[in-house]
Amino acid sequence: MLLNTFIAIALIFLALLAWILVQHAARRFATRHPEFGPAKEEGGGCSLLCLCRDTNKCPKQKLLKAFKSQNQNSASIEKD
Repeated sequence: MLLNTFIAIALIFLALLAWILVQHAARRFATRHPEFGPAKEEGGGCSLLCLCRDTNKCPKQKLLKAFKSQNQNSASIEKD
């Protein structure tokens, strides 16, 4: 039973270490290849779920509203 606990702890530690290495590799790749833009960090974007207090000021919400209205306008033009 104690062996299983140590194995679980080691696996969790190794998974976290692997994630740190993946982040480091992504940053190195982004540094070496600036044409692809910066590496995307976790927590860097809200994915439209930022829970802003004022949703009218959220730039992603504005973009989504503009995109939806543009699609509605093009759909109504196609119907005519």
